[in-house]
Amino acid sequence: MSKEVPPGLLFVISSPSGAGKTTLARRLAADLNLRFSVSFTTRSPRSDEVDGRDYRFVGNERFDAMVAGGEFAEWAMVHGNRYGTSITAVEHTIESGTDCLFDIDFQGGRQIRRQWPQDSVLCFILPPSMAELERRLRARATDAPEVIARRLAMACQELEHYAEYDYLVVNDSLDRAYEEMRAIYVAARAMRKRREGVARALLAEAAGRRSPGA
Repeated sequence: MSKEVPPGLLFVISSPSGAGKTTLARRLAADLNLRFSVSFTTRSPRSDEVDGRDYRFVGNERFDAMVAGGEFAEWAMVHGNRYGTSITAVEHTIESGTDCLFDIDFQGGRQIRRQWPQDSVLCFILPPSMAELERRLRARATDAPEVIARRLAMACQELEHYAEYDYLVVNDSLDRAYEEMRAIYVAARAMRKRREGVARALLAEAAGRRSPGA
């Protein structure tokens, strides 16, 4: 029986800043050896971020040129900085049958779904409360107070888009949230639309094994 390789799965993880999507996404990637989509961004790297691993840090001029050249599958302005995903990288991922994780905001998730509705699964991470979200943002100690205030205001807008996602995971416990997200990913890989090629091949094989008089 010939095996039909299903297209790569685009697993999109979004959340308000501070809800834990990056921590959860990195854990999933490490646990299941998944490829991480590395976005381009115009913002400056944080102290613990590495160019090419966390993001590809570029200047505004380079980003403008990429937008003009139609190089992005999606791009958006988030907290005053721009983020974008290479369309070439996404298409290669799908065609090669390689699953890919996307740690992007709701604008990016919407564009991925619009372009690849059959190959994308969207998961939104919710904080247990706004008070806890604020506590986490302040505990990171990476942003100035005015930036934190802006992120909290933006979180209210981001939460309004939860209905655009297939799954919602409440991150009140990192381990529990991770297990839910992992289960969603595993189940998504076994969806009928992704395994139909296997079923069709089996039917063809079964038909070929029938005796002429059956």
